Amino acid sequence: MTEGPRETAEPAHHATPKRQRGGRSRKRELFCPAHPEQRIEGNGKKYFLHLLSPEELKARGMSHKKAQLVIEAYPVLVLSNEWLEELFCPQCGSSRWCHITKIDRVVHSVRWAPRELWEQVAHVDPLVPNPSVSQFTRRSARRTDGRRLFDPR
Repeated sequence: MTEGPRETAEPAHHATPKRQRGGRSRKRELFCPAHPEQRIEGNGKKYFLHLLSPEELKARGMSHKKAQLVIEAYPVLVLSNEWLEELFCPQCGSSRWCHITKIDRVVHSVRWAPRELWEQVAHVDPLVPNPSVSQFTRRSARRTDGRRLFDPR
């Protein structure tokens, strides 16, 4: 006696596999401007850029007329795809402030942040010292004689 195909008692909705996500979610890819093959990591604190003039928008590729309209509608425009962030490069061995431009969810453009960009960050004035830092620490940080703070002599 030969057996024919067996019928299953499972309902049809169990036969189709569940939809799986397209693999592991990818982290943002940030690479050191000095060492393009080296991935760098940030501390997560982002200082978003604020634009106040049509000229700043035109420098980012917007037409003059559209830039005028945007600034009239939004006197302070916060860019959600550009910010300053302190990043650490293991190959350089140091942390530096970088200007990051988000191209898509994973790919970002990274370059060293020029001092002028801090003028476009709200609530941060690079010329005014941090009030929580003591005068002694501030003076010691500006030492120009080349000695370390605690010189062993």
